[in-house]
Amino acid sequence: MPQSLSDIYAGKHVFLTGHTGFKGCWLSLWLRELGAKVTGYALAPDTNPAFFDAARIAGGMSHIVGNVNVPNSLSEAMQNAQPDMVIHMAAQALVQPSYIDPLDTYMTNVMGTVHLLEAVRACASVRTCLVVTSDKCYENREWPYGYRETDAMGGYDPYSSSKGCAELVTQSWLRSFFHPDEYGKSHRVALASARAGNVIGGGDWAEARIVPDIVRAISKDQPVVLRNPSAVRPWQHVLEPLSGYLHLTAKLYTDGAHHSGGWNFGPNDTTMIPVEELVQMVIATWGQGSYEIQSDGHAHEANLLKLDISKSNALLGWHPALTAKVAIEDTVNWYKTYYGGCTGDDLENFSLDQIRAYARRMPYAQYA
Repeated sequence: MPQSLSDIYAGKHVFLTGHTGFKGCWLSLWLRELGAKVTGYALAPDTNPAFFDAARIAGGMSHIVGNVNVPNSLSEAMQNAQPDMVIHMAAQALVQPSYIDPLDTYMTNVMGTVHLLEAVRACASVRTCLVVTSDKCYENREWPYGYRETDAMGGYDPYSSSKGCAELVTQSWLRSFFHPDEYGKSHRVALASARAGNVIGGGDWAEARIVPDIVRAISKDQPVVLRNPSAVRPWQHVLEPLSGYLHLTAKLYTDGAHHSGGWNFGPNDTTMIPVEELVQMVIATWGQGSYEIQSDGHAHEANLLKLDISKSNALLGWHPALTAKVAIEDTVNWYKTYYGGCTGDDLENFSLDQIRAYARRMPYAQYA
């Protein structure tokens, strides 16, 4: 019989980097819901408001403030945690800031990955390691079909390039130190990487992301400014790729190195919509708001990038579960709940309710 995710994660020690970030907060909650013992290692939240503080994420886990660019501290924290599973999400995660500070972007996204993988090598308890990168790791030619896991790494801007580099680092460590053919002989670590598209969901207040920009504008009764309204993005609710990460990590744990390598977790084509249409849908769902279009000479951003998810579909049984409409509704409802005065335990429980509702929608039965 298929195991449930709870069967696999309950009681497991999970070392999660980047747990104070938008996606990291959601994954922390979901892992706790599954019964995992979570140790988070990350910088303090860098936005105000911050999901991590508003929902008191630290209350149900071991919370360590640390920098992946300090290898001794990272390795010590992992040794102390003695994790079964490692999920690496710490990153400089935005395109525009990568133009302002490319050095920090490369240090965090490339050398931070090196430091993480070296800490894994030194920690005998680790059985699985998942490195989370981005759909922007691919050399984007803006063609109309999705990129496959075997396509070339690349990147126009420093952020995208750094994510391509992080993938190359992961591939090198996979071949050099965690080769699948040597699993159970010279090592016992199943290593994989995961690539996802543009995620939306409650709790994101990052600068220069469209949904947080809309939320800030609505909260201040101001129009949201669109720089590139015709750009098409692979929008997906944050719980979509996180479900893929959880399923892949579970398969790495139960099946070993058979699932090592790179994996895409993107949306269906029906959620590939232009930025302007997304803004219109968010405003309509919220019931208020406006926008204006400005061409302000911002640095290059891709117009089209999509992922081919046939590998995850065929070999993991993973599929996206939400339409764009439902993803936007869940996102807007989270923010309206927050701005309605819900914080602390109530916001944590509201977020957990969204996770439980998503789990009931998952159309695949790899894990019942």
